[in-house]
Amino acid sequence: MNKAAFCGLFLIVLAGAIVFRVVGLELRPMHHDEANQALKFGALLEKGEYRYDKSEHHGPSLYYLSLPFAWALSKRTLASLDEVTLRLVPAFFGAGIILLMLIFLKPLKREPVLFAAMFGALSPVMVYFSRFYIQEMLLIFFLLGFLASVWRYVLHPSKGWALAAGFFAGMMYTTKETSVIAFGAMAGAFLLTLFSRGKTRSLQKPSARVWPWHLFLALASAIIISSLLFSSFFHNPQGILDSIRSFKIYFVRSGEAGWHSHPWYYYLKLLAFNKWEGGPIWSEALILVLAIVGSFVAFKDSSSQNSSLTFPKFVFFYSSLSITIYSLIPYKTPWSLLSFYMGFLLLTGIGAAFLLKVCQKNYQKVVFLSALGIGLLNLGVQSFQANFQLQADPRNPYAYAQTSPDFLRLVKRIDDLASHHLERKQMLIKVICSPYETWPLPWYLRAYGKVGYWQGVEAAGGFEGVPVIVSSQEQAEKLERYLGDKYQSAYYELRPGVLLVLHVQKDLWEKFLRERI
Repeated sequence: MNKAAFCGLFLIVLAGAIVFRVVGLELRPMHHDEANQALKFGALLEKGEYRYDKSEHHGPSLYYLSLPFAWALSKRTLASLDEVTLRLVPAFFGAGIILLMLIFLKPLKREPVLFAAMFGALSPVMVYFSRFYIQEMLLIFFLLGFLASVWRYVLHPSKGWALAAGFFAGMMYTTKETSVIAFGAMAGAFLLTLFSRGKTRSLQKPSARVWPWHLFLALASAIIISSLLFSSFFHNPQGILDSIRSFKIYFVRSGEAGWHSHPWYYYLKLLAFNKWEGGPIWSEALILVLAIVGSFVAFKDSSSQNSSLTFPKFVFFYSSLSITIYSLIPYKTPWSLLSFYMGFLLLTGIGAAFLLKVCQKNYQKVVFLSALGIGLLNLGVQSFQANFQLQADPRNPYAYAQTSPDFLRLVKRIDDLASHHLERKQMLIKVICSPYETWPLPWYLRAYGKVGYWQGVEAAGGFEGVPVIVSSQEQAEKLERYLGDKYQSAYYELRPGVLLVLHVQKDLWEKFLRERI
């Protein structure tokens, strides 16, 4: 493929990736994890306040990198923020992952990079979580940058690639604690790659005088970046130590998975095949199959010293080690698979390019490219269904504990009631739920001035004159003896299997009905 054709096709792929990631960002209700992150960012946006919490929220990079997006869209307060502003952040980095693949042109050549970009642009799981305001897509972007920088340094040692590797490593660390898994998997992959080669003479080795200096630059870059962000630019120096202490907390949590506990094959099944009654078939098996082919390519000539064959080995070992570690950890969420899936996508590009090369005759190439086109179209259809049709549907395997659209009816009803109350959005609202049942309500009630949150009825105090109360089902039963017949109640689905109860003072309810008519 010549350079002009590659550039043209790559730009089309990048444009498609951007469209899939930025259109209709407001369609899906805010997930409780998104809402939690959004309020944390709101404090930074409004007051310039941020303190790293070693037990919750993960690293600071998401919040600091959200600031330019909020400022560019003239959002200065928590109340002015919206879903589109926030989700543009992961969407930007999700599309950036496709662009970042250009760094791999040196070790992989054009066809593998183009195919990897195509599959990454349309992969349902990649698209879905590029529209999700959590740290994962930022982590994958920095992980890919680190992987590319390290390998480019190995091929051609230089101060620039050493600094780049340090920068990306620092940003990985400030994004999420699970970055240590990626660091460990990459270190293991590098050693296995060297061991599998037997010889290493084709890899450039910096001189004994140069490499310690380059290592120092990389470490200094990583430490400076991470220290600045974890310490809130030295306003909270303890954040640096807390970032280290957090590993114990997350290690314990990974073993006490609770309802996040899934079998070891959870990720592979999620990618290979899913089908719920009345829903479509979900499968990224084509990517998995081509990744297997790419893995075969990595080892088809074990005696070769060609870097274009050495790099696929490194990616294979990284992906294998990474998926093994994640599969052994009981705590599993769909977005966690992205850390090793990035390697799968690179292997998929290698596999697809190899099969195209195997096709010697023109008609064979046409057949193969047609089959590949059908597969890509199927992935595109799945991405459309996952993000624009069934974005909050339980039949969507990526909609994990997703907030139900019915919950938005509850929010709208509160807004309607407030418009008929004398105090408007200063109307008193009491929320009585466990933390799991509370979120994402704080996000949707962010513009209200008098909202209180309690976990039990007794702790919430009196209810005389309180116009609106939101409770869990469990707390609703306890509320009955306090509210009597003075309130009108209605049930709304928060997420599958979880209901919230809206209690409205009858005087306000009757006024709402009269004025609405």
